[in-house]
Amino acid sequence: MSYARSAIARIAGYVPGEQPQGKPLIKLNTNENPYPPSPKVIAAAREFDFARLRLYPEPSARIVREAAADLYGFTPEHVICGNGSDDLLTIALRTFVDQGGKLAFTTPSYSLYPVLADLQGAACQPVELDSDFNLPANAAELAGDAPLFILARPNAPTGTNTPKAGVRELCRQFPGVVWIDEAYVDFSDDDCLDLAREFPNVVVSRTLSKSYSLAGLRLGLAVANPALIQEMNKVRDSYNVDMLTQVIGAAALRDTDAMRTNASRIVATRAWLAAELTRLGAEILPSAANFLFAKPLRPAADVFADLRVRGFLVRYFNLPRISEYIRITIGHQADMEAFAKAFAECGR
Repeated sequence: MSYARSAIARIAGYVPGEQPQGKPLIKLNTNENPYPPSPKVIAAAREFDFARLRLYPEPSARIVREAAADLYGFTPEHVICGNGSDDLLTIALRTFVDQGGKLAFTTPSYSLYPVLADLQGAACQPVELDSDFNLPANAAELAGDAPLFILARPNAPTGTNTPKAGVRELCRQFPGVVWIDEAYVDFSDDDCLDLAREFPNVVVSRTLSKSYSLAGLRLGLAVANPALIQEMNKVRDSYNVDMLTQVIGAAALRDTDAMRTNASRIVATRAWLAAELTRLGAEILPSAANFLFAKPLRPAADVFADLRVRGFLVRYFNLPRISEYIRITIGHQADMEAFAKAFAECGR
């Protein structure tokens, strides 16, 4: 017998990437950064006065919002923070989508989006990406009467970056809120922050998990018109970002040089690995993220299993349109060279 609501009992929930236990594996499945965070982050943690933990944190994560506003050229009133960007996505659903309403999102994309719709008791309105995994020209029309449209750019799990002109057209045409999920943007050549300035219905979210090497911290932020931020703050938990996270997150945002150095190393390794896997016969989608989406010559499920035996954990999605691919997080150059050798043994 289930005591849960029927909407909860019938769904499987979101399944994160495997966290290996026991046998050591080179972990290339959850898009974590292989490099440590900024030395200023480490210094901020060491200098933190832990006696302050007896107090509640500042409710709005003010020091993080100020750092983000300075970095992106907005005011703090344009910024909201969350316990990772997934928390912000939950806030978005609770703010903009009624129970029984609809959520529009591109597919294939981040598998959390339909789960969030289920949790809200909303219907899914998936918008199929085109043959190149880009936004279709009629995306706004395909979204129907959904009040919220979520677009991951760069996309996960494909890594592709739909042309910005098409994103701008979606923002212009769609009557509801357009949420641009930029979790991987620091590995890309451009971003959509200017669309949050240009359009009153656009939200751009970021995370410190990927490029800032802070996946274990759980800090995300979103930038939007203050009127949208004000509505989301009504829904946000009162103290959703803890005190230590605020201090460390603000330090990270004020040292973008360290982040960009690490990101550039990852981008260089990404280019090297893409060329190497292409040489080995794999089809590689153009990536603007810290991972590659690769179609091996052999069945992807078999390659995934064989790589695991060889000590490499990647991600496999047994889903329509992407079941022939594996997703490979970019790690240290030495790890990727070892991975390429293993792929040569089992991927073709």
